[in-house]
Amino acid sequence: MVSIALRLVTAVLLAAHPVAFAQAPPTVFLEELTSPELGTRIRAGSTTVIVPIGGTEQNGPHMTLGKHNVRVKALSEKVARALGNAVVAPVIAYVPEGSVSPPSGHMRYAGTITVPPDVYRQVLESAARSFRLHGFRDIVFLGDSGDYQPDDAAVAAKLNREWAGAPVRVHAIAEYYRVPTAWFAATLRSRGYADAEIGPHAGLADTSLMLAVDPRVVRADRLQPAPGQSTLPGVTGDPRRATPELGSLAVAAIVEQTVAAIGAATASH
Repeated sequence: MVSIALRLVTAVLLAAHPVAFAQAPPTVFLEELTSPELGTRIRAGSTTVIVPIGGTEQNGPHMTLGKHNVRVKALSEKVARALGNAVVAPVIAYVPEGSVSPPSGHMRYAGTITVPPDVYRQVLESAARSFRLHGFRDIVFLGDSGDYQPDDAAVAAKLNREWAGAPVRVHAIAEYYRVPTAWFAATLRSRGYADAEIGPHAGLADTSLMLAVDPRVVRADRLQPAPGQSTLPGVTGDPRRATPELGSLAVAAIVEQTVAAIGAATASH
């Protein structure tokens, strides 16, 4: 009786197995689709591809090295779903972060990874050419860090000049970075926070935004300077009063204003 029951259960599972694998995943991430599934989406009108650009850098003792990568992937998904006709490419995690010899900028801290600016631009350009080949018409760069914003704009301008007669455009969306920096800082000031606390790197603004996006990235027990220290190493600002509630203000604004900027850019061509 046991063997008969086991055979019946096995038969049911085997019968259900092909059905489960035949269902396309409800995802906007390119790397989670098969090649035919992506082709079907492009032919159906999903002709916008978002290229999320992060970076692997130190973020003080309280946030992980992959902060930018986690954040830009999560926010790009929200933007893509709001647009309704976009897919999200794999995150570019290797970006210019300073020199190796002598080490400069974030390269002075363990775990930061850098590439030369010309190599970074070549990666962006090659990715864009790949997307054009496969049928995308709007290629959108969303950069989560500040240092490479001019590189993103330069690559977009170069390819748009080259492709002037083609129905394909590259868009370096500055609003995506402007909102969590300039807009968010102004919003926090209006609520009584000082610039020294808000900070441009791993301070109140940066940490609050990360708490709202993915709190697992933040080490809540490491927000206080060590005894004898007045500030956290590698941090410009003060993250101690960071909250997900503050960060959620920036999340909503980033998505809303980025979607609007992409809509304006794609409509113009």
